[in-house]
Amino acid sequence: MNLPFCENYKIKTVESLYKSTTAQRLQWLKDARYNLFNLRSEQVFIDLLTDSGTGSMSQEQWAAIMTGDESYAGSRSYFKLKESIEDIFGFRYFLPTHQGRAAENVLFSALVKAGDIVPGNAHFDTTKGHIEFRKATAIDCTITEASDTALNHPFKGNVDIEKLEEVLKSVSPEKIPLIILTITCNSTGGQPVSMGNIKEVYRLSRKYNIPLFFDSARFAENAWFIKEREADYAEKNIPEIVREMFSYADGMTMSSKKDGIVNIGGFIGFRNQELFRKSSTYNIMFEGYITYGGMAGRDMAALAQGLREVIEPDYLETRIRQVEFLGNSLSVAGVPVQQPIGGHAVFIDALRFLPFVKREEFVAQTLALELYLEGGVRGVEIGTLMADRDPISRENRFPKTEMVRLAIPRRVYTNSHMEYVAATVRNVFERRENIKNGYRITWEAEILRHFTIELEKAQ
Repeated sequence: MNLPFCENYKIKTVESLYKSTTAQRLQWLKDARYNLFNLRSEQVFIDLLTDSGTGSMSQEQWAAIMTGDESYAGSRSYFKLKESIEDIFGFRYFLPTHQGRAAENVLFSALVKAGDIVPGNAHFDTTKGHIEFRKATAIDCTITEASDTALNHPFKGNVDIEKLEEVLKSVSPEKIPLIILTITCNSTGGQPVSMGNIKEVYRLSRKYNIPLFFDSARFAENAWFIKEREADYAEKNIPEIVREMFSYADGMTMSSKKDGIVNIGGFIGFRNQELFRKSSTYNIMFEGYITYGGMAGRDMAALAQGLREVIEPDYLETRIRQVEFLGNSLSVAGVPVQQPIGGHAVFIDALRFLPFVKREEFVAQTLALELYLEGGVRGVEIGTLMADRDPISRENRFPKTEMVRLAIPRRVYTNSHMEYVAATVRNVFERRENIKNGYRITWEAEILRHFTIELEKAQ
């Protein structure tokens, strides 16, 4: 008899959760202007808003914190982190930052200017925000299969190579400062990029002499899927796959709050010393000196350890299987979710879930609010609100998909929590035909509006 799956960790410290009433949650949503980001953490029973910085660190990471060196320059913790980055990714040069969007800010300050074009696979919201803030344009070259949530394609994060080459051919090379490949691709449902596709994107980057950078927040999860789904890599171990992946990149940005398994931090890896030096100026301006860059020494020590833990197969199997457990629990009940299940989250197809809500009334946000009202579960909208307005026309952009992301923190919840989440979603699914009105905007920021937006119910 095969033994059942279970988490490969035991719990040493616990945090109590408050299970609120429906009446309380209704009032809290009104006070929050129907923006889930505005809720207080104690108002949330199970928090799946993000997997960024919300994970639990290991006892080895906590031990590393106690050895952190807080020297302003030349910290011992910096050199521990440098060693981990070079061993795992192969980059000799790196700059620490306080988180992923800070890494983007520093790198794009060195590379991106007004009028530039930055192609990639479904840029994440902060990536696109940093590009558009500089009056440049992000062009999505993701394969069309990614927008069909019912289709079981193994690598929905892949770039459409023909589309990418059309972009590269049609624009002067000096107007394309870099290509960005997001691994795994969050905006398409936590979907991986195959090694074969990585090689093809790299080939085009060499052909047109354009740097290729990886948005690497979930690099280990991407490596796991390559091993699981790409026949040539079935016998290779995760560190070998990671090292090969990054051999095709000129550099990387990293939100260490994901696959670094820490609560804060990020970095930029470089192969080119000249670009490292140019970016160092911006790092000093925006983040801090180049050997701490906005991170405490103790956090760099924890990250140096976390990067090594995240490529361990036992950890990765537990991580992927828990996300899969939730996804399968919803699929068998008929709930439409992005297939196959992604690496860090389950993405619910809101258009198929709530067919009577108008898109201009933000169907994915409507579903996310209903899940919170039903069971105190906080997810996040990946749809029209996050897509923002077109920077020229100022009209709402309607993406191909409207999804609610249920992002699972690392080593935090058990499968009992996942069963509760699944039951919450199923309850809303059973009454979905009664949900017909969405929401409208009463106030919004000019860019990255979804973080601070204010809404009211549509009539």
